[in-house]
Amino acid sequence: MDRTQYLSSDEIRYFTSKSDWLAWRTVAISWLSLLAVFWMADTWTNPLILLIAIILLAGRQLGLAVIMHECGHNTLFNKRSTNQFVGQYFAANPNFADLHNYAKTHTRHHQLAGTPEDPDLPNYQAYPISRASFKRKVVRDLTGQTGYKLLRFVLHNAAGVFSADPEQRKRAAPFAQQVLVSLVFALLLGVLFSPWAYLLWLVAFMTSHMLIVRIRQVAEHAAVPDQFDPDARRNTRTTIPQLWERVLFAPNYVNYHLEHHFMASVPCYRLKELHQLLAQRGAYADTPVFHGYGAVLRHAIA
Repeated sequence: MDRTQYLSSDEIRYFTSKSDWLAWRTVAISWLSLLAVFWMADTWTNPLILLIAIILLAGRQLGLAVIMHECGHNTLFNKRSTNQFVGQYFAANPNFADLHNYAKTHTRHHQLAGTPEDPDLPNYQAYPISRASFKRKVVRDLTGQTGYKLLRFVLHNAAGVFSADPEQRKRAAPFAQQVLVSLVFALLLGVLFSPWAYLLWLVAFMTSHMLIVRIRQVAEHAAVPDQFDPDARRNTRTTIPQLWERVLFAPNYVNYHLEHHFMASVPCYRLKELHQLLAQRGAYADTPVFHGYGAVLRHAIA
């Protein structure tokens, strides 16, 4: 998919331009919305509200993951240093992730998407799958089994900072940083709200967040026209979400994934406009664009 076939050089410059104002707005909305969920749970504490909070927080966690993703590409802010700082401490670490390690793997995903060497291929290569298989995955996610494995991996590696081996301490440092930032976040929530507030974040991360991440992965690359075609229109999917789906599955324009693979240097806050322009110019004439994540799942689950 040749960008010059659909965009002029001036349009390419516009779509790849960065705006600190739009970047800070994205970060502010993401954090204010997640704090609003904690305020709701703290103000009207009852089982139903807590359940709703756990579901909503999973969507807010995905929103932070998108910010980490953008900062990993150095596309959110103008300055690389700002991308690295915000992406690490205000996006990656609260989600038990490390920006630098993530960026390395994700860069390879972009380089190798549409080939058998894509490092993310195991996440979606098996699709379409049976209903029974997908149900087992959902059960593992919602019962915390998937999240527990991830947290155990982080904590196990973080413990390496106490090793006598300097190389092991160096490898453990990013994991220890994730734990430390999470403890600071827990303390902040305890000061602003109730002492148990961080437990909601942890439960959401280990359950509903894992399912939402799985559904996002399915929507982006599973059961596409051709996983081994280098054209992004064949190996990647854009999903147009329902209004309510934007809260859970598509924060910060993460749903415009085809456009992101078409030109990874475009900040997330310009992807929707890029999608609309490419659609007007016939770039998607033979490309299936799904409306709603339910439609994607019906397509990807036999």
